[in-house]
Amino acid sequence: MNHELLMRRAYCFQKDLRPRFPVTQAMALLRSFARGFPATRQFAPSLASKRSFSASADDTITIELDRPFVGHKLDQFDGLPDQTVETTKAEMVKMFSDMYLMRRMEIAADVLYKGKFIRGFCHLYDGQEAICVGMEAALNFKDSIVTSYRDHCTHLGRGGTVVEVMAELMGRADGASKGIGGSMHMYRKEANFYGGNGIVGAQAPLGAGMAFKHKYSGEPNVACALYGDGAANQGQLFEALNIAALWDLPLIYICENNHYGMGTAEWRAAKNPDFYTRGDYVPGLKINGMDSLSVKKGMQYAKAHALAHGPIVLEMDTYRYHGHSMSDPGSTYRTREEITSVRQERDPVERMRKRILDMELVTTAEVKEIEKAQRKIVDEAVEISKASPLPAEEKLFSNMYTNSKQLNIGIRGVDHTIVSYAAE
Repeated sequence: MNHELLMRRAYCFQKDLRPRFPVTQAMALLRSFARGFPATRQFAPSLASKRSFSASADDTITIELDRPFVGHKLDQFDGLPDQTVETTKAEMVKMFSDMYLMRRMEIAADVLYKGKFIRGFCHLYDGQEAICVGMEAALNFKDSIVTSYRDHCTHLGRGGTVVEVMAELMGRADGASKGIGGSMHMYRKEANFYGGNGIVGAQAPLGAGMAFKHKYSGEPNVACALYGDGAANQGQLFEALNIAALWDLPLIYICENNHYGMGTAEWRAAKNPDFYTRGDYVPGLKINGMDSLSVKKGMQYAKAHALAHGPIVLEMDTYRYHGHSMSDPGSTYRTREEITSVRQERDPVERMRKRILDMELVTTAEVKEIEKAQRKIVDEAVEISKASPLPAEEKLFSNMYTNSKQLNIGIRGVDHTIVSYAAE
């Protein structure tokens, strides 16, 4: 293993290392880290889970999580969540099925983009699926979500369809936003999903506003505002968090830390890359974002905290396999070996596949059937989306001001003088 790769891997997983460390010290740190999270244990269920279940799909199963939560200022409240989570066979199989569907959908989007069926920006989510699936396991559709431009899988998690995502990516009328939003603007109001946002960090104040709505209306629900480590230094995050803390709003900030803001490593952009502590006076929690059950447990804790005490900042330790967007090869600022090592040791889909197989909740044949069915859903959605019509031309002017002439509203930079021509 070369020196650069050693540095990257040690920092990515331990975050106690900087490039100034000598190789011998880095090796010692990696060996110490490996004793806590060896590659052979990454996908293995704990001893408490390592047994066969012949119970029904809805019987409760207790899983011991293999990576501890890390907290910030939680001692004054309920302390850290414990290291067990209750689930069922049905839930774990659904988590695997949903994550596999998301993975196949994003792979299909990659192919369609390269084939020029998808134009413009396209930010893929493969590698981060456990966050979306685990989050939804702890929420309901009356809770609100707003996220960044990496929003395809969030739309699925909120009850959307692969056709809605694929058609939107191709700018077709059957898309989630009727073909006029594109990759960055999925939307599902009926499930309180207020979309992806193309402006870095702009979703944070929106999330605070959604949380205010829940509290003002007396609703037992929370608002979740998701953002990446690249947006974590935006001033508007702190402004919105301040007022949310003043008013004890039920707001959950979720930093999806995939360790690279575009092409910049977190430690190059943030003086303090422990993002769960960045709320200062607001408590925080760091969660293994590559394990959907860990995310579920952490989100259950965060929702209860937000409803009782106000905002909380979560950091989901995760990783993206593609570049920042499809225009970024994703290999100029990190090595291919680094990406491969994460796939082999921490992949969220493989983790859940191994868990349900090792616990004998499903057979290998049943897993293959699930995968076959999900691939078929994606393949059919691609063809349906290709056949979907483009938005009608009048849609170019929809969802704008009505009666703009009376309001004296025009388009900035455009001469909007009305000229009448007599019929010849």
